[in-house]
Amino acid sequence: MDLFGESLDWETKLKPILKKYKGKKHPLDYQNTYQLLIMVILSAQDSDANINAISPLLFEKYPTLNSLSKIDFEDLIPYISKVRNHATKAKWIIEIAKTIKHDKNIPVKMSELTALKGIGRKSANVILRETHKPAEGIIADLHVIRVAPRIGIIKESKDGNKVEKDLMQVLPKSIWSEIGMAISFLGRETCRPKPKCPECLLTDICLYYKTEILSN
Repeated sequence: MDLFGESLDWETKLKPILKKYKGKKHPLDYQNTYQLLIMVILSAQDSDANINAISPLLFEKYPTLNSLSKIDFEDLIPYISKVRNHATKAKWIIEIAKTIKHDKNIPVKMSELTALKGIGRKSANVILRETHKPAEGIIADLHVIRVAPRIGIIKESKDGNKVEKDLMQVLPKSIWSEIGMAISFLGRETCRPKPKCPECLLTDICLYYKTEILSN
């Protein structure tokens, strides 16, 4: 059997996690699309928990994109100084704010989002999913990069863009919007670096469980 072939009915096999996590809000504690945009940029190579911790003061001071568009680099730094690579991210955020100017102008298409500084495909996919726009790809965060090959959906790769491309080739477009986040939640809660296999909903179809757990 081809473990990585398109012939496998992954939509049916992954139904348990699609059902469990469908529509579950991203762990970033945003209240609107403006906050989501800024938090997604800040969260790159940092933890959602850290971004959630520093964001309330940031958004209290700068409640809209327009308010951010009127400040300088030095004004923003104190609010995000605990974020990894904060100086670079501050430049990106201010450039975006000065370019877009108003919350209503925030794009919700892949090509327009990825044209912005600090927004790659992973971030754009998160924004599209959270704003309920049609999926143009699959979220491939660090959890998905770890978990998708474990399950046996794709071959292992450390390259998020390759993982996304491989998933898009195997999984039907009808589940693109939800499956990335479902796998991510599975990775956050159950399929940790040290997986909690007895708690997993996918042991009956999981390659890792069959080859590493049952065989030992």
